[in-house]
Amino acid sequence: MQQPLLVPGEGMEETPPKTSPKSLMDKISEYKSMACEAYRSKPISHWILLVLSSFAMLVAFPASSLLSRLYYSNGGKSKWLISWVAVAGWPIPALILIPMYFVLGISPTPLNLKLTLSYILLGFLSAADNLMYAYAYAYLPASTASLLAATSLVFSSLFGYLIVKNKINASTINSIVIITAAMAIIALDSDSDRYGYVTDNQYIMGFVWDILGSAFHGLIFALSELVFIKYLGRRSFHVVLEQQVMVSLFGFIFTTIGCVVNKDFQAMASEAHSFKGGCGGEASHFQVWFKNKPISGNVKTFYEQRRRLYPSVHPK
Repeated sequence: MQQPLLVPGEGMEETPPKTSPKSLMDKISEYKSMACEAYRSKPISHWILLVLSSFAMLVAFPASSLLSRLYYSNGGKSKWLISWVAVAGWPIPALILIPMYFVLGISPTPLNLKLTLSYILLGFLSAADNLMYAYAYAYLPASTASLLAATSLVFSSLFGYLIVKNKINASTINSIVIITAAMAIIALDSDSDRYGYVTDNQYIMGFVWDILGSAFHGLIFALSELVFIKYLGRRSFHVVLEQQVMVSLFGFIFTTIGCVVNKDFQAMASEAHSFKGGCGGEASHFQVWFKNKPISGNVKTFYEQRRRLYPSVHPK
C-alpha cells in the first residue's frame, strides 16, 4: 500500500530555534542601553528636578518629623503652632518666583474666581492636613508617625485614579502591599514604641490622625493636579511656584486664625521658659521653630514641582 507523500509544512511541527542564555555582561549592557534611552527621553530639567526633589524628600521630611517630635518631647504642647510653622515658610518660594518674572520676562497667571476658590480650598485642606499630623506627632514616635505617613502613597494613587483618572501600575500595588504590611506589624507591636505618658486612647488617636492626614495629603496631590488640568493648562516651573505660594499663603492664613483663636501666640513666651531641649529655655525653643519653619513647609517645593510637571513618573 502506497504511503501518502508528506507535503512540506504539513504533519511536522516546527521546533523553535534554541537560544543560548544571556551572559551577565549581555544583561548589564542591555540595562545600560535601557537607562541611556530613558535618560535621553526626558529633558535635562526633569533630571535636575528629580535629584533636587529626591534630596528634599530624604532630608526635609525626616528632619521635620524629628523636630516636631523634639518639640513635644521637651515640653511643647501646641498643635496649632506646629501646623503654623509648616506653612510659615511660604515667602521662600515667593522669593524664587518674583525674580523669575523679571529675568525671564514672563507674566503672572491671571487669577479668576474658580482658580482663587481652588487655592482657598487647597489652602484649607493643607491647614487641616498639617493639624492632623501635629496631633499624630504629639502622641506617636517620629519613626512610627513617619511610616504611617507613607500611606499617603496609597491615598495619592487612589484619589489620582478616582479624580484625575490616573492608572495604577504594578509597582504602585507592590508599594501599597508593603506599606500595609508595615502598618499591620506596627499595630501588632504597638506597646514597644509607646511613650510612657501616652494613654491608650491618645495612641489610638495618633494612629487615626496620622492616617487621616495621609488621606488629606493624597487628596491635595490629586486636586492640585486637577487644578493644573482644568484651570492652568500649562506645566512650567513658575506656574507650579505660583500654586505653591498661593496654597501655602491661604494655609498660613487659616492656621494663623487658629493660633489667634486658641491664644497660642500668647502662650509661646511661657512655653519657651519651660522648654527642656538642648541648653533649655527660649534659645532651644526658638531654634526648633526656626529650623522647622523652612524645612517642614517649602523645601519640598521641588518635589511637588517635579510631580506636577512630570506626573508620568509618579504612581498612576
